[in-house]
Amino acid sequence: MGGIEETVPINDEYDIVTARSQGKSTAASIGFGLVDQTRISTAISELARNILRYADSGVVYIREVASEGATGVEIVAEDHGPGIADLELAMTNGHTTGGGLGAGLPGTKRLMDEFEIDTEVGRGTIVTARKWV
Repeated sequence: MGGIEETVPINDEYDIVTARSQGKSTAASIGFGLVDQTRISTAISELARNILRYADSGVVYIREVASEGATGVEIVAEDHGPGIADLELAMTNGHTTGGGLGAGLPGTKRLMDEFEIDTEVGRGTIVTARKWV
């Protein structure tokens, strides 16, 4: 499509702030209102925090997408960590193995319009989430 695309390596807490900020500015430039900009940046923050907590490092991609006349933002969070052994359990509200609130993945799913997880133990995890204007 030739739209906006940002790549943010996630290696420390500062990178979470960078990814969040990039997501918010990308969402604003696409035409999202302040509430949805905040939802998108919060989702990015949760995904980036999961990368640090469970995989030590990874990458967040933020890109403009279009489908059937709609415009939106796509967030892809990718790591080569341990993977998620029990995806159903990980998607349960309140479940955590990392000492957090347990709202990360289910919370991110609620904030976005589309949400997919590709994970395999020993290979890592790729989360793709989209929000449409």
